[in-house]
Amino acid sequence: MRRDETMNANVKTHPPKASPLTVSVLPAVARFNLRIAPVDLAQASKALGLTLSDSIGQGATSDGRAGYCLGPDEWLLHAPEPETAQIVASFAAIRATAPHSLTVISDREIAIAVEGDQAEELLSVGCPLNLARMAPGTAKRTVFDNAQVVLLRDAPDRFRIEVWRSFFVHVHELLEIAKRELASGF
Repeated sequence: MRRDETMNANVKTHPPKASPLTVSVLPAVARFNLRIAPVDLAQASKALGLTLSDSIGQGATSDGRAGYCLGPDEWLLHAPEPETAQIVASFAAIRATAPHSLTVISDREIAIAVEGDQAEELLSVGCPLNLARMAPGTAKRTVFDNAQVVLLRDAPDRFRIEVWRSFFVHVHELLEIAKRELASGF
């Protein structure tokens, strides 16, 4: 054995520290549901100030704004709350040349963050998707237990669940129960 191999053999390595599993309610954002024909997507992108993807499930983010393609003609848009009126006005300005429906849904939904090394495992308690196949930067309309949600993956260990207010307590409590069960080894 060479000297450098001997020195490396005596060095103890420690496994990377696991990130703690957290479930938290996120601050409010301006939320919009946009329905527009894909041929008019360039105008919608200009109105939002962000290039929107035309690939279902794909998202784009820039300067606090985000857009996620949920269907062939549907996008979920996010922006800082103070920008709501400006975004509504920008879309109103393109209505004549790019017919669309822009609905402010900010008060309809609450976002819950699930973060940590066990985030996928925790979400699998109520979500039927194969979360390992969901890449960061993507969004999917799905269910969590019996509640319709939009699930966004921000990073390998970070998800957001957008849930209607009427289902929030149910989804949040189920996540907290499952988190305690994971922590206890169940």
